[in-house]
Amino acid sequence: MGHDSMKAEGERYERLMRLPPFLRGGFRPFFLGGALWALLVVALWVGVLAGAVELPTRFDPLAWHRHEMLFGYLGSVIAGFLLTAIPNWTGRLPIAGGRLAALAGLWLAARVAVLFSALSGAALAALLDIGFLATLAFVAAREVLAAKNRNVPVVIAVGLLAAAAALDHAEALGLAVPPGLGWRLGFALVLMLVTLIGGRIIPSFTRNWLAKQGREQGLPGQPNRFDIAVLAATAASLVAWASMPDAAATGALLLAAGALQTVRLARWSGHRTLREPLVLILHVSYAWLPLGLLLLGASAFVWCIPASSALHALSAGAMASMTLAVMTRATLGHTGRALRAGPGTQAIYALVTAGAALRFAAPMLPFDYVHAIGAAGALWGAAFLLFVIVYGPMLLGPRPDGRP
Repeated sequence: MGHDSMKAEGERYERLMRLPPFLRGGFRPFFLGGALWALLVVALWVGVLAGAVELPTRFDPLAWHRHEMLFGYLGSVIAGFLLTAIPNWTGRLPIAGGRLAALAGLWLAARVAVLFSALSGAALAALLDIGFLATLAFVAAREVLAAKNRNVPVVIAVGLLAAAAALDHAEALGLAVPPGLGWRLGFALVLMLVTLIGGRIIPSFTRNWLAKQGREQGLPGQPNRFDIAVLAATAASLVAWASMPDAAATGALLLAAGALQTVRLARWSGHRTLREPLVLILHVSYAWLPLGLLLLGASAFVWCIPASSALHALSAGAMASMTLAVMTRATLGHTGRALRAGPGTQAIYALVTAGAALRFAAPMLPFDYVHAIGAAGALWGAAFLLFVIVYGPMLLGPRPDGRP
């Protein structure tokens, strides 16, 4: 490293060390804020179902719950992931300090405005909500394009997520948009991010762990043409579902994508990672994706398969489990801790998986539906509460090694 490079690195180090720890990396405010928001959204939704809560929002209660999990919670996790990954992708300085605080403040203002939009106005809620995602897309695009990095598709997905949020707000305002198009498009985009990013990190982390154990035969390979075919098939099926959810052709495309995703997951040797929870949870989380796609496709042909179960396999299962898996691993790594899943982390994984399984099965169980949803919400919410308890101090405090 040359003298100028060493000097620049030293100045960067000093600037980051002068900041409060909470504002030294995007994962800190957005992972913690997202987990707290998910916990609140689930609690309010269960209260609405029980008839104990009336929400002061312009959205109907189900639409608000769906919007806030998609564009609120997942928007926050995507922001934390992107702002943390981009410096590694590009070698550029991280978004930190005042700029990070402003972006996190915009996200929080959007959440409050959407929740209280019956009082503060739907236009303000839409402006703040869409503005956060659009600003995130702009910031990410500027960094990625300046470094001529290959992750432009991820940035495009965030920009499209802002457009999906706009459509969802337009429907809530009573404008002439196809019913449900906004949230289905947002749902599809998040699933594509799970497919794209999961396809990179799961085989890589699995391969690295198995190699460290000396088990170097049959390691997962690098992404190849088959993975590209799976991405294309999944994208085609989700575009069809977002635009024509009830068409038989859509069901067939979803079944094909689910079958291909099943083969893809099987190639990653997840059964060999049973002794490493940090890696195993990635495989378990991804397994919800082919299951959900297969069930969603089958629901177009088989009346007794509820589409709601398929959607919750994809949301409460794939999306929530994968985000918690990434949030725990990234927090440990970026705060200088050992990549080891302690009892608290293992409990988080068990609770979110159990909650997702119960929510997925709720319409098919011989129990009161509302009670089953309440129990699922309690398990699922407990996972996020435990994340706040275990990982909150890491996200708020300095690294134990004294680094920024």
